[in-house]
Amino acid sequence: MDMIRKLLTALALGLMVNLAHAEATITWAGCGISRNAFMDELAEAFKAQTGITIEVVGSGATQGIRQASSMQADMGGTCRLPLEGEPAEAHAHLEPVAWDALVVMVHKDTPVDNITLEQVRDLFLGRITNWNQLGGPDQPMEVFARQGKISGVGRMMRQLVYANFDQEFTATRFFPSSGPLERAIEETPWSIGVTGISSAQRRDVKILKLDGMEPTYDNIRSGEYTLYRPLYIASNPNGENNEYVEQFVRFVGSREGRDVIRSNGCVPYTDALALIMKQLDQERRARDMGLYN
Repeated sequence: MDMIRKLLTALALGLMVNLAHAEATITWAGCGISRNAFMDELAEAFKAQTGITIEVVGSGATQGIRQASSMQADMGGTCRLPLEGEPAEAHAHLEPVAWDALVVMVHKDTPVDNITLEQVRDLFLGRITNWNQLGGPDQPMEVFARQGKISGVGRMMRQLVYANFDQEFTATRFFPSSGPLERAIEETPWSIGVTGISSAQRRDVKILKLDGMEPTYDNIRSGEYTLYRPLYIASNPNGENNEYVEQFVRFVGSREGRDVIRSNGCVPYTDALALIMKQLDQERRARDMGLYN
């Protein structure tokens, strides 16, 4: 009789835990690139497995870090590390979950297919202003860039291409976030700009090869496509719902979570751990280019 009572108690407790999870809702805020890369699909798959709902709101990489740090959101998505000495980002803990690529995209009718890393550098220094400098026709360029220096794309561009977080960019137009920039390139002939591969591949644009390499899964994973960067989930360990956040991070690293990331054109972080060391080569290359240009 005691054994039956214990079994019933255990079943009841398990049911209560499952019901609690089914009613739980946590929030994610962050960069649109991470959202487009995997968050909507991961949230759906996570809910199907656990019953936990994730409310996903795009707000930019900086807000992803800061809202997680301040516990305004349970977790955030970001493609850059917290700024040193910035109190608003001091309590954010980051877990790398995927590798993304920065890509150069142009209007779909642009008759150019390739750009070199050195040309990318010159583009945002104002040294390339006409398509004939990239082997195209004699046609002025519309160069689009992100506002500010701490956006995910802007900061990583400055790190990977210029080795200088304070680098000023020259552009025809500046945009507050990646979404408007991407839409403008869809709509504007002879335009060019940089965004994440996961966002670009959902747009009606052309993605240029970089030094002859396409930003495919295999090329990003191997480091042959050189403008890659990690994507992170940010959280505050003291957050009220941190138990659910940790559960979600474990799910992202599971086989099912990694399959979702791959299906969206990104590389799961653990698929390409060798890129961690290759990041040192990225920084050295950027410094060398700065010395000789």
